[in-house]
Amino acid sequence: MRKGQTCPMNRSNVTMAHLRPAPWIMRIMLSKLQITCDNAGFGCTDVVCLDNLISHLNDCEHNPKQPVTCKQGCGLEMPKDELSNHNCIKHLRSGVQQQQTRTAELEQTSHQLAEQKCDTELLKAYLRVICSINLNLQNLEETIEYNEILEWMNSLQLDRVTRWGSMISTPDAVLQAVIKQSLAECGCPTLIINEMTENAHKRNWPQGLATQETRQMNWHCYENYVAKRIAGKQAVVVMACENQNMGEEMVLEPGLVMMFAHGVEEI
Repeated sequence: MRKGQTCPMNRSNVTMAHLRPAPWIMRIMLSKLQITCDNAGFGCTDVVCLDNLISHLNDCEHNPKQPVTCKQGCGLEMPKDELSNHNCIKHLRSGVQQQQTRTAELEQTSHQLAEQKCDTELLKAYLRVICSINLNLQNLEETIEYNEILEWMNSLQLDRVTRWGSMISTPDAVLQAVIKQSLAECGCPTLIINEMTENAHKRNWPQGLATQETRQMNWHCYENYVAKRIAGKQAVVVMACENQNMGEEMVLEPGLVMMFAHGVEEI
């Protein structure tokens, strides 16, 4: 196949796809053929079975590529045919140069790592400062928002609900829009208007108000609510900051809007 892709029997074209493994009987016959070692040109006189040729080549002492060790002092392992041109001093000098190069690279890498470590520490310090500033700003914003809520709550009329059973737990979109407008008109902080409007629907109520069963079971607790009237509406707001006496299952941040068909009166 290396010399020409032509069959020696009938001169027809042959490709690798036409080749097939030899029958096993032929392989057995071929394996018993005697053949000289590939290293005969280097002094090997052994004649071996074709089947054993590969294992013989691996151990043949005349193999020019057989690894040997330099006995002149450097201890370098190399192919046998390179031993005659080997120079221990040259090899050792090359090894020293490589070691020096490697040492210089390690020193450079160490210097770079030290610089990266310094940069990392500076970045960490910077992030700590930023986090501290952000935390302070967040606390300041929360304080301002809290003060706005307290100021708004103090402006509302304290009311009493006499008929908790008339609570509207599923207001429609129109009624929620009316409540949202009423919250804005009575001075509700802009930051919480949307939340307060959403909290007028029972889907957002806390666990103690979530279902009709829980409301019937807990109705006697409702009188403990601090409720403020939304001016002109049958609705009150129950803010978390004014109802810390109530359990977590009865109050919601920042607060609830409760709408009633009737039963809300001023105190």
